[in-house]
Amino acid sequence: MRIILAENYEIMSKKAAGFIAAQVYTKPDSVLGLATGSTPVGVYDNLIDWHKKGYLSFKDCITVNLDEYCGLSADHPQSYAYFMNEKLFRHIDIKPENTHIPDGLNDDADAVCAAYDRLIESLGGIDLQLLGIGNNGHIGFNEPDKYFRMDTGKVDLTLSTIKANSRFFEREEDVPRQAYTMGIRPIVQAKQVIMVVSGKQKAEIIYESLFGPVTPMVPASILQIVQNLVVCGDADALSIIAEKHPQSVEFV
Repeated sequence: MRIILAENYEIMSKKAAGFIAAQVYTKPDSVLGLATGSTPVGVYDNLIDWHKKGYLSFKDCITVNLDEYCGLSADHPQSYAYFMNEKLFRHIDIKPENTHIPDGLNDDADAVCAAYDRLIESLGGIDLQLLGIGNNGHIGFNEPDKYFRMDTGKVDLTLSTIKANSRFFEREEDVPRQAYTMGIRPIVQAKQVIMVVSGKQKAEIIYESLFGPVTPMVPASILQIVQNLVVCGDADALSIIAEKHPQSVEFV
C-alpha cells in the first residue's frame, strides 16, 4: 500500500490521474473501473485535458462503473450515467458501447446484478479501479453491514449516505433509497486500485479504513488486503495518518 499526501486537491487529482494515464499508455485496451462523486471530478478534468492536448487516447478502453441509483434514467441529471457522460465520456474518444453502468431503471435485480458480474468476468476483470470513500466507509454503494457483499447487488442506502448525497438534489427526499453496486470481489481483485480522498471530513474514516480492523462495518477496510493499492489524498484528508503514521506517507 502506498499513501501519497498532496498539498491540496489539485495536486492530488493530478497525481491520481497520472496513475490512470500510465495504465492507459501501457495497455491501451485497459478495463477501467470508474467512480462518481465530487472527489474524482478533478481526476477526470486532468484526463480530459491530456486527451485534448493529444497526449492520451481512450478509444480502445472499456469502462465499468461502480454503481447507479435505482429508479433514475440515464438522462436524469442526478444519475451516475449522466454524471459520467458530463464529467468524462463526452469529452474524450471512448466508444459509447465500451462504457458500462448498471441499468437503474431495470427492476429485475437478479438479472441486472448477474449480468454485470458476467460482464466484468468476461472482460478478464478490472485493470485499474478508481475509488472514492463515503463518510461511513462505503466503497461503491457497499454500505456498512454484517458481511462484505462480494457480488453486484441491489442495496438499501443508509441514512448517512442519503444525507451526504442530498447536496446533489433539490431535497433530501428526492435522493433514491436504493442503488445497484458492484460487489467487493471485483474491486479487491483489480490489478491496481487507486483511491482518492479529500477534505477534513474524511480524515477519521480513511484512518480507520487503512489502520483499523478489517470489518464489514467499515467496508473500505477490506482494501488493506489489496497489495497494489495507492491512496492519493490531500493534506486535510490524510492529516490523522500523517500525524500517527508519518513513516507510511509519501509527500508530493
